[in-house]
Amino acid sequence: MEATRTKKERVWNAAIELFNVYGYTGTTVRDIAERANTNVALISYYFGSKQGLLEQLMASFFEGYIETLESTVFELNSEETSFNRLLKAVYNILDYQKKRHNLARFVHREITLDSTLVRELMSTYLMKERHLYQMLLDEGGESGEIIEVGDYFVLQLRGMIIMPFLHPQYIREVYHLMPHEDDFVDTYFQELKKWLLSMTKKHLPT
Repeated sequence: MEATRTKKERVWNAAIELFNVYGYTGTTVRDIAERANTNVALISYYFGSKQGLLEQLMASFFEGYIETLESTVFELNSEETSFNRLLKAVYNILDYQKKRHNLARFVHREITLDSTLVRELMSTYLMKERHLYQMLLDEGGESGEIIEVGDYFVLQLRGMIIMPFLHPQYIREVYHLMPHEDDFVDTYFQELKKWLLSMTKKHLPT
């Protein structure tokens, strides 16, 4: 059982690596099999096809992504304010991507393309992501904790949260930083926190 799981993981990791370098269309099932040191039949057995492998990669990433967000938004037995839960959600999503930075890069890049799969993922996961962030903002607005923000606030917030993992090469080459390292995530989160704090009532100028 362990050996079988390891073979599947090798295929999974090989696909992520090759898709990141050559793109989905530029990678063949044979390429993946060679990189994973296995055979094409095994990939067909586990995933059905290259498209099936792509779908599993992307759905798996977003399942964990939304679960991470939901667990913070709907934190049980917690007296945390909506703003503090928003901060936690931002940090937890950064951390989730950091731990899967190669997969995150591929998925965020792939989601910019127009396909039936991408449209399905948008309606299944990304609409829910927007709703969850908006829920925290609305709660904070109703309690008087968070000022009213514009219609594009969630769009801006999401863009800043995924940017380091969509553009890791830019960050490495221009800023000489490693977005998959703990120090980067911790420091980057503090910058996001400063921006978010400007949305709270207690930080409005008197």
